[in-house]
Amino acid sequence: MNTPSSPEQPLSAEDQTLARHREELRKRFPMPTPKPRKPRTPLVVGALVALVGATLFWTDPSYRIEQYSSALGERRVLDLADGSRVVLDSGTQVEVSWHLRSRRVALNSGQALFDVSKTLWRTFQVDAGAARVTVLGTLFNVAREEHAVHVALVRGSVNVQSITDPAQQQRLIPGQQLAVLDGQLQPTRNADLPGVLAWQERKLVFSRTPLAQAIAQIQRYRQAPIRLEDPALAQLPISGVFNTDNVEDLLDLFPHILPLTMARDADGTLHITHKPAKK
Repeated sequence: MNTPSSPEQPLSAEDQTLARHREELRKRFPMPTPKPRKPRTPLVVGALVALVGATLFWTDPSYRIEQYSSALGERRVLDLADGSRVVLDSGTQVEVSWHLRSRRVALNSGQALFDVSKTLWRTFQVDAGAARVTVLGTLFNVAREEHAVHVALVRGSVNVQSITDPAQQQRLIPGQQLAVLDGQLQPTRNADLPGVLAWQERKLVFSRTPLAQAIAQIQRYRQAPIRLEDPALAQLPISGVFNTDNVEDLLDLFPHILPLTMARDADGTLHITHKPAKK
């Protein structure tokens, strides 16, 4: 059922007066006519576009970020969109970000081999702890540990820089390697490339390697932590070629070749201490 519409309310005396004189008021007090906007010339538009483009190119913003990881004991191959290839060692995490004038990888943990496609203007940058490696096209290995980063160059040329002290930088040539220890670049030395790259064949190669460094490499293949409780053991040298598929056998070998003893917790945590002297 339709309800009848309510009659319009009569205008007040003031509204009636305004209505009668509205036209007269408009004539006496006209509204200002907005000025038409002057169209921008193609030259001005082009300059603005160039300015915005130059600003973006200079600030080098990222437009895509990708995250990858490998499980314990896994080797993972990443074929990137620019034609580069990254091989991840066991327990490795990386973040790949694409920028207008650079390609960047953050090696958050583990070890990776980078085979970088060459470009004339778009650099490839790897940040690992306190180390930054910058290249255009090359093949190199980066291993990140708790306090150190090891860079070994196979092909091409790379520049290694300390992020904490950018004045420290060193260019490597093929066959060289260096370590960045607590943000400090160490002297370059000849690289044992077969040993450095042996992880791709599930091998660990030690050649008078300090025990602390060997443990850092073994830790990549073991879930439970390894604790070197006695700092005096850190520099003990170890040599040999070992399989990464069963690092427990390798660890069990340590007390037979080094003056140390080991104890495992229920959760698998391994404690390494100096072997007590015989009475």
